[in-house]
Amino acid sequence: MVQVLVVDDTRFMRTILVNILTEEGFEIVGEAEDGQQAVELYLKTKPDLVLMDIIMPKMDGMMALKTILGVNPAAKVIMVTAIQSVEMAKLAFKCGALSYIIKPFQKQGILQEIDKVLHQ
Repeated sequence: MVQVLVVDDTRFMRTILVNILTEEGFEIVGEAEDGQQAVELYLKTKPDLVLMDIIMPKMDGMMALKTILGVNPAAKVIMVTAIQSVEMAKLAFKCGALSYIIKPFQKQGILQEIDKVLHQ
């Protein structure tokens, strides 16, 4: 079973993602509401995949992405954000994100991206 860490500062978005993923048979190993918690939970749970928001308190998603990849360069991180910026997407990929999904998203779209990233 694929283990996933869900990171978003809004409970509503975390709930949507958790519901989609659990319905599809993924195991949610943790939920974080900021980048600092994301890094701590990543180190504790070592998930197969991280779904990460960008704009969050304490530590943003880009810094959390860099920190996680500093610990494990093979970590699989997908940025899930409302930021519709080509520059931000390029930065996310440059920092090591494997995909960039814009909110709001369709269930099938996010599942396809997850499948693509897991099989890279």
